[in-house]
Amino acid sequence: MHPFDERNIHPEIGKVAQPLFDDGHYSQATFEVFKFIDLQVKKLSGINDSGYALMMKAFGDNNTKIKLTDMSTQSEIDEQSGYKNIFAGAMSAIRNPRGHEINADPIDRCLDHLTFASVLLRRLEERVHPKP
Repeated sequence: MHPFDERNIHPEIGKVAQPLFDDGHYSQATFEVFKFIDLQVKKLSGINDSGYALMMKAFGDNNTKIKLTDMSTQSEIDEQSGYKNIFAGAMSAIRNPRGHEINADPIDRCLDHLTFASVLLRRLEERVHPKP
């Protein structure tokens, strides 16, 4: 069984990452997957930005472009805010270092990152607005 199957990696992430992963390019696989997520958020939000700034604007409190919840209760507002920070943090902590520095991630770290990216992509697909 492939590690992607064991970890239930999202199929779209597999399309982006598996060829790189299978060739042992773990850092590049991670980088490309988080670029893919960045592009999905850009497309859904219509915001011409990237990385941390894109995530803060797309999921932000003012003029929210991507609503993961109805944002009608404090709990839903908190969830939206939490995911805004998670998406933004992922760009800063995971994507950016692989785009600006030479990294040699071990296989387990790559799999952890791809699993985390799968969680983000699935949550994005479950959004309330814009409608999937």
